[in-house]
Amino acid sequence: MNLALQKARFIPFSRNDIVRLLLDEQQLKKTDRKKLKDVCDLLMHVYHFEFHQSLETLKECYAPVNPDADTKAVFSANKSELKEKEKRLFEALNGLLDKANFEKITDKDLALSMEESSLFQIKLNVDFDDFEQVLFFRRGESKRRETLVSMLGLRKKIIEFINYDRVVVIVKFKPQSYFDAKERGQLYFKPGSTIIKYFRNIPRCDLEMLFPNTEVRMKPIDKAIIAVPAAVGGAIMLATKLGATLLLCGALIAFWSGMRTEPVELNQANLLVLAIGFGTLGAFLWKQFSNFKNRKIRFMKTLADNLYFKNLDNNMGVFHRLIDAAEEEECKEAMLAYYFLL
Repeated sequence: MNLALQKARFIPFSRNDIVRLLLDEQQLKKTDRKKLKDVCDLLMHVYHFEFHQSLETLKECYAPVNPDADTKAVFSANKSELKEKEKRLFEALNGLLDKANFEKITDKDLALSMEESSLFQIKLNVDFDDFEQVLFFRRGESKRRETLVSMLGLRKKIIEFINYDRVVVIVKFKPQSYFDAKERGQLYFKPGSTIIKYFRNIPRCDLEMLFPNTEVRMKPIDKAIIAVPAAVGGAIMLATKLGATLLLCGALIAFWSGMRTEPVELNQANLLVLAIGFGTLGAFLWKQFSNFKNRKIRFMKTLADNLYFKNLDNNMGVFHRLIDAAEEEECKEAMLAYYFLL
């Protein structure tokens, strides 16, 4: 439930609806209505051309660090040229996001999100040393209330949280040399690349899950859920199923260490006892390991499912969405300004 919408620059109506609302205004004279329609059409064409130029600039600057590029580079760029393109890229993105009425998420808000408990009840870990640069932007901020259900529906808890309607994440990874020095093996990203992601409806407490190198960790309570039954089950198994095996192993160790003079006869029956005992122990340990892995996989699936339905676009696709959003916002603001001057 949305409790309170924060003040923002974003106009939550489409450009076409704004035009229609203005033209339907009863106070306008017929001549002013015609004039307003002509100005609105002109503004649409002017801003469309302007932002097309911005899109071409973004595409050119992003090409060297685009992890999804499917075209071959004809002209190679030196380090200074790559640095200049990277600078232009971030300047252009900052300007575009500002025109699309996005606000930068401050380091303070990001730190708060790391301290708050995740809405999805999972613990995450992010290695910030992997990044050269991290930028978060959001549009639309509101306070919401949700009911969390746990313990098979027996426990319900109402929580309030800050929600962002739209979030843009810009992350630049460190070069390959950094990951080689740390002896990092399999990487799920391209070192030195810059990734751009666009999400919807992200709680502030879950900004952490948007990082591309996020790892799922288990909370102490989750570890206890696995460890306590394992310890109890292990104690019961030692007392019942492994008693004979433990006695036989103790006798063998005592004989080999000189604490026992009478030799232990390893006949077929004793060997069978050892085999059954160690087989039972191995099966028990494998079951506990599987429980741990399966629980972690469930957490990872929860994270993946939520990101799948919240992700709107990636990399180059984000440019087109932001260009369209900025064009819409600039047009709406100019149209409203002209209307109030009539």
